[in-house]
Amino acid sequence: MDGRFCLAGALGDARSSPSVPKGNRIAGFPKSVRILRSKDFRRVYDYGTRYAGPYFTAFYVRMPESSTGPKIGFTAPRGLGGSVVRNRIKRRVREAVRLRLDRLSPHWEIVFNPRRRAMDSPFTELTREVEKLFLRCNNL
Repeated sequence: MDGRFCLAGALGDARSSPSVPKGNRIAGFPKSVRILRSKDFRRVYDYGTRYAGPYFTAFYVRMPESSTGPKIGFTAPRGLGGSVVRNRIKRRVREAVRLRLDRLSPHWEIVFNPRRRAMDSPFTELTREVEKLFLRCNNL
């Protein structure tokens, strides 16, 4: 070997692997599922119920029957750390929510406020906590 590295050869194995079946899951996190406006966040905070777990606090409110699907929002206070830390925590919680979103009935709006423990927690525990919240919502 002459010490050269071929990037195309290294990537060839990754490109040829079969994709994971998505099933009923939502690919990505489209705008139709997100809470984006501050007045929508405020409505959930003002009229919603609080759920306090070890990895996040969530506020949830049931919307009228005419709603098109669940809406999810994420906030992270500056007390968690710098922007890199806050965004990483939000990404972890967002992925846990995305994986379980198909189990939530379509009439809910939920805002997640992650805690610092969500950064280093095992992902399976984080996902289990999200599922516990969704079951609680569905049983109301």
